Amino acid sequence: MAVELATQYGKIYVTDEVISVLAGSAALDCYGLVGMASRNQFKDGIAELLRRDNLSRGVEVHRDEEGVLTIDLYIVVSYGTKISVVAHNVQTKVKYMLGEVAGLQVDSVNIFVQGVRIAE
Repeated sequence: MAVELATQYGKIYVTDEVISVLAGSAALDCYGLVGMASRNQFKDGIAELLRRDNLSRGVEVHRDEEGVLTIDLYIVVSYGTKISVVAHNVQTKVKYMLGEVAGLQVDSVNIFVQGVRIAE
């Protein structure tokens, strides 16, 4: 399903896949984030770290009846960083990027920390 944006020149449709990639890219720019994790939870107790070409797998886009967006991000943070600060920075950056780049109104950005790793 796509988000419909009406302009004076016509309509623009933005798919959930595009929203996921934009949100994942914005999140990876934040300090303290090692990467995105698979939203399929854990396999053998270990979070699967996704490569840059699979960013959308760590992001879920939800839309209610009025079209209000909620973004769920599954992340892995760097060891030694304050998780609450990293999560807040990711929330702020994702909400700002989706608003500025795609012109979308995002109601909330939910962060699910799937693991902690030593940054390389």
